[in-house]
Amino acid sequence: MTRNLYLTRHGEAAPDGSGLSENGRRQAALLGERLRGVPFTAVHHGPLPRAAETARLIGERLPGVPLRESEVAGDYVPYVPDKEELAPEHADRLLRFLSQTTEEEAVQGAALAREALELFTGPAGETTRHELVVTHNFLIGWLVRAAMDAPAWRWLGLNHCNAALTVIRYTPDRPASVLFYNDMSHLPADLRWTGFPPELRPES
Repeated sequence: MTRNLYLTRHGEAAPDGSGLSENGRRQAALLGERLRGVPFTAVHHGPLPRAAETARLIGERLPGVPLRESEVAGDYVPYVPDKEELAPEHADRLLRFLSQTTEEEAVQGAALAREALELFTGPAGETTRHELVVTHNFLIGWLVRAAMDAPAWRWLGLNHCNAALTVIRYTPDRPASVLFYNDMSHLPADLRWTGFPPELRPES
């Protein structure tokens, strides 16, 4: 049966990393209101405070839906490409961005990324399922690029705003379908585009 996978990046984080800022809490609450009534089977979230608090605030608007903490929904680099995989005009910049990732982090991230594909993607079992994953920018990019059958490195450059919403549908005998990406229609103007590279925003 069909799986509807809802993906969101945590709300705006507090500067000290302790959880969400006031804006982040507002973002999470508004997203929860938007999702109220969706028949979710579960809300999965990463272990870091900003993801856990976002999931809790969303969950307050989704009575009866279990919250499930998962390292698979955490913040990690899913794939480190070799230079030969990248277009020459982008290779140096992208590899500089990844240069602080240690070999151990790369191995662990790749393992978690494979597990994420097994856990969160593909058609469901006997009944149609709706699942929400409250996570981080990199995992959303990884799952979207997989849905589009893009090369493994192409999670790079896919950016997601805080508390924006992406939905991917997995239906038997059909390719995965990205229904919408980085949608912020539930957020007022002053809460949009946080977490997004300033130079890539439409108003730049």
